[in-house]
Amino acid sequence: MILFFRTPSQTVIAVEADSAFTPQTERKLSWLFGEAEPLQAELLEQPYIGPRREMITPWSTCAVEITRNMGIEGISRIEEYIPEERTRASDFDPMLQRKYARLDQTLFAIDGQPEEMIYIDDIAAYNNSEGLALSSDEIEYLEGVSRKMGRKLTDSEVFGFSQVNSEHCRHKIFNGTFIIDGEEKELSLFQLIKKTSAVNPNGLVSAYKDNVAFVQGPNIEQFVPDNADRPGFFYSKEIESVLSLKAETHNFPTTVEPFYGASTGTGGEIRDRLAGGKGSLPVAGTAVYMTAYPRLEEGRPWEQTLPARDWLYQTPEQILLKASNGASDFGNKFGQPLICGSVLTLEHAENNKKFGYDKVIMLAGGIGYANKRDAIKETPESGEKVIVMGGDNYRIGMGGGAVSSVNTGEYSSGIELNAVQRANPEMQKRVSNVIRALAESDDNPIVSIHDHGAGGHLNCLSELIEETGGVIDIDKLPVGDKTLSAKEIIGNESQERMGLLVKQEDLERIERIAEREQAPLYVVGETTDDKRLVFRQEKGVSPIDMELSDFFGKAPATVMEDTTIEEAYTA
Repeated sequence: MILFFRTPSQTVIAVEADSAFTPQTERKLSWLFGEAEPLQAELLEQPYIGPRREMITPWSTCAVEITRNMGIEGISRIEEYIPEERTRASDFDPMLQRKYARLDQTLFAIDGQPEEMIYIDDIAAYNNSEGLALSSDEIEYLEGVSRKMGRKLTDSEVFGFSQVNSEHCRHKIFNGTFIIDGEEKELSLFQLIKKTSAVNPNGLVSAYKDNVAFVQGPNIEQFVPDNADRPGFFYSKEIESVLSLKAETHNFPTTVEPFYGASTGTGGEIRDRLAGGKGSLPVAGTAVYMTAYPRLEEGRPWEQTLPARDWLYQTPEQILLKASNGASDFGNKFGQPLICGSVLTLEHAENNKKFGYDKVIMLAGGIGYANKRDAIKETPESGEKVIVMGGDNYRIGMGGGAVSSVNTGEYSSGIELNAVQRANPEMQKRVSNVIRALAESDDNPIVSIHDHGAGGHLNCLSELIEETGGVIDIDKLPVGDKTLSAKEIIGNESQERMGLLVKQEDLERIERIAEREQAPLYVVGETTDDKRLVFRQEKGVSPIDMELSDFFGKAPATVMEDTTIEEAYTA
């Protein structure tokens, strides 16, 4: 049943419970909701705007746990709804919210059923309809894999390949071959970048092979608990440290949905530093934004170089304001300050060309540290357990890796908006606390660790078991939206999640720490020795069952040809 409370600000809080409340429980909830008035009605005949019924919000997760800490049992969901008449059109987020003609007892009911696994007849047509950004060479490669396997590929296999092998994840342009003026360049862009550290390694400990780079740090004194799974005492110890460095762009998501794009850019960069080596700790972050002119006020002649234009999703002004708020919001809620940053705006016309940032540049970076003992991941072995920590799966962030690899606007707005992840810094903080406890211990049990970014479980878990092979039980992954198909369960990017490899004998200890930190933890699979990637369901159905070498791809290298143009510009 659903019970309603009206707050002093006239919003409505809907509480899903398994039975009616006692008068004492009603008073507790009224106090919790800011002296809200309990409503006796089962139906509220008024238009409201609120969360999509398919996705439990992070706010609800926190609110439900608060009620349990207050001794109130039986509540499964709490959401807040705003009268439509009190909501500005610009505040409505179609990805997170929907409009309700009324609030009733079916508010949280979900009638849909998961789509069945399908075998793909025409990979090229499926690529176009789903916005997977596969090249003609990659489509031809997958058709060859299908012939080799003697069967058609599943939707999960084709989708998974597109994410794991996207430009966003594999840097095919940076690793590609450049032919300039008919001459093939000796080094790729990535080789040029790596050459600097190869020639001058200095204090470099690890680079270009993990989620972060590590450089030699000082010997430091750590203040740590003697036991992270129960109350105890703190003590200090000296460790040899390495400093973690990370920077990555989050351009497409910030262009489409600036607040959550920049928020998850900051959150993802933090997770990358958590996943460095066998676990490292974030300290501080930075954010950089580059857009076309925002035209914030009159009297700026340099902003009149080009006429103002219509934008597909957000104006430069909206991007700068919302993105800045989003990055700061995540950092503040997680507990990592943004200590510096920069903004560059540009539009220019010369030589019959127009220059500007059509797609915003959002660069998230940061610094942290780790025990040098943990700077390099261990080599996985057969029989180790695959752990996922973090929130439930929802239909969010689908195809982010592929869609981020093409021009904004190339696909429909539905595909592009659906590829944007949504942030949950509070959940990420809980998971971070577990990783911190393990990394600060004298015997860190983590074998390997990766974060869930573009491609969700597909990328994270396949990287964990890349050297051995492994089996993942889809039914053990937490599902918040019961209408998700197998492809959507393993490929979404919702919530903040980390994947770990650990040995069986260390599981109980890790589970105790996770329970104390209220970090959801799921044992979802284990490593094998057959070099295969298998995502399986009950009754022997496997949406993905491929050799890892096929899954990670052997498509031809990207070749780019260009010619030099001599141009002069005024100072």
